[in-house]
Amino acid sequence: MRQERLRRTEALVLREMNYGEADRILTLLTPGGKVRAIAYGIRRSTSRKVGHLGLFCRAQLMLARGRDLDTVSQAEGLEEFEGIRSDLLRFSYACYVGELADRFAQEQEESRPLYELVVCTLRELGESQRLRIRVRYFEVRLLSLSGYQPELFACVNCRAAIRPETNFFGLDQGGLLCNRCGQGQPRVEAVSINAQKVLRYMQTHRHDEVSRLRLAEATHRELESLLHSYLEHTLESELRSVGFLHRLRRELHEAERVADSM
Repeated sequence: MRQERLRRTEALVLREMNYGEADRILTLLTPGGKVRAIAYGIRRSTSRKVGHLGLFCRAQLMLARGRDLDTVSQAEGLEEFEGIRSDLLRFSYACYVGELADRFAQEQEESRPLYELVVCTLRELGESQRLRIRVRYFEVRLLSLSGYQPELFACVNCRAAIRPETNFFGLDQGGLLCNRCGQGQPRVEAVSINAQKVLRYMQTHRHDEVSRLRLAEATHRELESLLHSYLEHTLESELRSVGFLHRLRRELHEAERVADSM
């Protein structure tokens, strides 16, 4: 069947790259999948699209189908997520979320749940005071939606129910190994009881319920390290935004420490 050349869709700008003198190539996340499109003349101050198609802007678009790139013919702004733009840490977390969405989303493959998850997460990052727990929930849900949900309730080797003790997470196996099966295995990480409980809770509860969790700093760090390792193992490459996030958090923590001592 012949595809319509023009189509209307909601879209979120995940990435942008200047092209030529006044154009920009955009990576868009839509409910129907990831799309690469060119916005002609958008860098001119007179362009009517300029205010609607910045990084992490959500817009209603009219796209003209092309061979390699679609063309943005119309754009109407829907949401700009102002809360993430006035705070460097919030914006950095948004960049991390955007990188993950870009890496996991597939072109022209139905992805409304992923689209809604990313939009909801950006909204929360602009409003919430608990950024880390919100991003951990995003990671867990992203893995589930992408078909890489880790097994957290039964040992991926012997299938025995996971007992409340220190167990192991197997990167290659994609889930928890019981204490007996995990001993001496390569590419496994020990996981505390608290971290196992939180991961299970995130996997089975809504974001508003997860956002009420209160975690010790050690549990935060353990979850972050484990999920980053599993995400990078799944993607078979490093996440560029992780290193910057770590440096920024260290610098902000040091600035707060110095301010408190004065």
